[in-house]
Amino acid sequence: MTVKSDLTFQDIFPFPPNAAQARLAEVASRPGVYLLEAPMGLGKTEAALYVAYQQLAQGQASGIYFALPTQLTSNRIYSRFNAFLDEILPPDAPHRALLLHGHAWLVETEMGEEGRPGGAWFNQAKRGLLAPFAVGTLDQALMAVMNVKHGFVRAFGLAGKVVILDEVHTYDAYTGTLLDALIDFLRQAGCTVIILTATLARERREQLLGAKVEQNHYPLITACPDSSDPIEVPLPEPAEKPVAVSLIDQEELAIEEALDRAETGQQVLWIENTVAEAQERYRVLAARSAELGVEAGLLHSRFTPEHRAAREDVWVALYGNTEWARRASGGRVLVGTQVLEQSLDIDADFLISRFCPTDMLLQRLGRLWRHEDTPRPPESRREVWLLAPTLTASVAQPRSTFGVTAEVYSPYVLCRSLEVWQGRKTITLPGDIRPMIDATYASREEIGDMARWYRELEEGNRRQTGRRAMEQLARGALAQGGKTLPEHKAGTRYSDIDSVEVLLIRGLRPDAERRATRLVLLDGQLHWLPWDRHVLGLSEWRRLSALLTRQQVRIPIYHAPITTALSTLRQYGFHHCFYLGRPEEDEALLRVALVDEAGGLRGLGGEPAHDRYRLAYREDLGFQAIRDKD
Repeated sequence: MTVKSDLTFQDIFPFPPNAAQARLAEVASRPGVYLLEAPMGLGKTEAALYVAYQQLAQGQASGIYFALPTQLTSNRIYSRFNAFLDEILPPDAPHRALLLHGHAWLVETEMGEEGRPGGAWFNQAKRGLLAPFAVGTLDQALMAVMNVKHGFVRAFGLAGKVVILDEVHTYDAYTGTLLDALIDFLRQAGCTVIILTATLARERREQLLGAKVEQNHYPLITACPDSSDPIEVPLPEPAEKPVAVSLIDQEELAIEEALDRAETGQQVLWIENTVAEAQERYRVLAARSAELGVEAGLLHSRFTPEHRAAREDVWVALYGNTEWARRASGGRVLVGTQVLEQSLDIDADFLISRFCPTDMLLQRLGRLWRHEDTPRPPESRREVWLLAPTLTASVAQPRSTFGVTAEVYSPYVLCRSLEVWQGRKTITLPGDIRPMIDATYASREEIGDMARWYRELEEGNRRQTGRRAMEQLARGALAQGGKTLPEHKAGTRYSDIDSVEVLLIRGLRPDAERRATRLVLLDGQLHWLPWDRHVLGLSEWRRLSALLTRQQVRIPIYHAPITTALSTLRQYGFHHCFYLGRPEEDEALLRVALVDEAGGLRGLGGEPAHDRYRLAYREDLGFQAIRDKD
């Protein structure tokens, strides 16, 4: 791979390197595994990219794969990565980055039946790792070491590259086991692996590196070139920033505070742990804020991609650091879920968060006073309110005190985290990051109720799979023998609750004379879905497929609308745009629901979409499942 030679950091980026960026460039001089732990906003992305450039320029790497935890984060880094390529590649170089994940569209392919729209190879992610430069999700890289169809293609595509694993935090035991195997494979395949993280427990550092570490300094570079012992390089500590902390258990008090702050012109961020809780808080805050002339918004994962992207564009601009005049025009309250922890460059004046594990809370704090030069109302101060129960009651009955949060996160980890935060009036960033993470996750002997919750974390219960079982399942997914699994049955993230994609449309009517299905989309657009493949060219099928994909929402399977026979969806022509599953299994992987004018969901025949929940979709609230109370 030909790149421009002898470029300095400042030739590529419009600013000089800071200490972390300069030291990583010195240390990461040959293939190996390199871990950069540094607080949010310290330029870890640029540090990793400059190392990648050096490896390319020295002929020690054949390309770059930039892996992020979610589709959203990979979408956000994609344009920055291409701007980086513009600086390092000669003007006549043909290569630009591919975007690789389940909804990244699409490269030219000639793979027969699997290569056409709706075919199993239709997603470029299967082949895209062969390209010299790509940005995508961690999942695409993990499948290189899993026993999945075409996994060997991914493995071959990663060999010899610089692989950047960004935003690597504390994954569960299942994904963590897969990640350890991936790093070991990449090391053996001659890769340069750069792991970027803001928060990581000591034990997890040792697992990722496969070696013992000594340093507790923060920020820190840990280098394992080739098979060498770790080299730990302490970095200068950034300026300390105190954050005022209040733990409260009165939700009404938090609502009043959020509205009062917004009335003074502050940008308030409220983060919940479930979509349903975020929707409920938004309903209350939106009703109240309208009377006060304060804007309210909602962001979570159960909007269609089209609606979610539109909402993100609006709220990132309002809470970002580029449109200060709009920001200063009034106070706002933005309610969201975990998508706000790491996916978006937003800067709040005041943060309210439902309590969650320490590493997640520290990620959320990265959205508070993120940029020093952001203009703020004089009344604002760097402060977070945590909606949390008392420690004594939580240790005795965590599912009662934490509520649905204990279904999202381990009760044991929640209680350990609450121990660390209980009684604190302030924390100092980044100085407290390392000790708080280690205090939460360090191994210790437990007695009484805490021993019970620890056993549950390890062994599981009737509702949740334990850590040991997850590790066994992950090792099974790594097995090389036996029959390979299709990707939709070989997940890279473990969940006790399966999820499913649902296509939402306003209307659907087959037209036998035209041999096509008349579709009305959520915004009222009318489109025809041909029954015969030859009617449209490949590029037209791609455009139609992408359009319909943006009408989908991913939801838990127990909230999903009734299933439709695969043969029925084929009759409508959906197999030309979606992979519906194996024909011999007549239950389609895709669910389809009709959305009426009031937002209610119905089956394709007009029947209720669910037998226990009223399902709905609204552009301001997203997907909802309301339990019938009869």
